[in-house]
Amino acid sequence: MGNAIGIIIINYNQYGMTSKFLESLSAVKNSSEAYVYIVDASTYKEKFNLKGFSFKHLVVEDKENKGYAYGVNEGVKYFLKHGIDKFCVVNNDVVLDKNFLVEMKKTFAEEHIFGGKIYYAGGYEYYKNRYKKSDLGKVLWYAGGINDWANSMIFHRGVDEVDHGQYDQYGATDSITGCLLCFDKKVWETVGAWDESYFLYFEDADFCERAKRAGFKLTYNPRLVIWHKVSQSTGGSGSGLHWKHQTKNRIKFGLKYAPWKTKLYLLKEKFFGR
Repeated sequence: MGNAIGIIIINYNQYGMTSKFLESLSAVKNSSEAYVYIVDASTYKEKFNLKGFSFKHLVVEDKENKGYAYGVNEGVKYFLKHGIDKFCVVNNDVVLDKNFLVEMKKTFAEEHIFGGKIYYAGGYEYYKNRYKKSDLGKVLWYAGGINDWANSMIFHRGVDEVDHGQYDQYGATDSITGCLLCFDKKVWETVGAWDESYFLYFEDADFCERAKRAGFKLTYNPRLVIWHKVSQSTGGSGSGLHWKHQTKNRIKFGLKYAPWKTKLYLLKEKFFGR
């Protein structure tokens, strides 16, 4: 389908939030060109109200809750079956910049795998009392990824900083968050599917690391912009579910890719604690 892009959304018990995402997507330039696939992994299924959206194609498929990577893989396979070879994985708890689709298409003309600039949605900042009212909506959540192999961690460049244009340079990055991760068929066929054994967290880092080691450049485009209502599907940053999966999968990721010195430390942490 030429320049068509398949947008993949995972819905887990958040029908209202996913509907808000669809409203945001409807408001961007060229929204009628969007192809949208929603994986509904909810515990108790409801019906989406899909009236009023002008997308070229919008489908919802009921699936078991087998984790974020499973949902992404289902979306990619669906779009490949329908002749679409460019994919955008994006959280349902985000608001999109009006140029979202336009900028994404421009970037796909040059790159195989990339992400964009992500702000906290106003009022969802981690540090609630740090910012002036005029800063809200301008606080960064992600402006590129940094791999810390000594500790098997992925850091978001610029996180919690007010954006003054300090991360406006387009270029290579260590890792791309699964909150907004775009890639094409060439990456998928070379790297393979997302690793479903992670269930939640670090599946994006794993996919990116495999892409890098296969020779792909990971790109950060600061003109591709969204606002993120952070961690709404897991109870918010710092929740028990958040930390459980972050801790477990950080060790898993490090044992797979980190230097031997870090792997020895992680084995000790896994079996004996910190």
